[in-house]
Amino acid sequence: METTTIQLKEKTLNRLKYFKAFSKESYDEILNKLIDNLEEGELTETAIKKIEAGLRDIKTGRIISLESYAKKRGIKFE
Repeated sequence: METTTIQLKEKTLNRLKYFKAFSKESYDEILNKLIDNLEEGELTETAIKKIEAGLRDIKTGRIISLESYAKKRGIKFE
């Protein structure tokens, strides 16, 4: 496995330490985990279709407000 050294400010290093799941976890593992989470956060075609369907529901009035739902269920907001 090829490795390299990167320069980090101490503040950045401390921020990376926050994401350690266990003490022996390498910074390479942490960075890859963060990158994977970012990539997974991208919208998929399925997510986009669900958002579009939700917007259509709103436009056609097939939704009720949170307040109306709560009132029907006897939930009071302050």
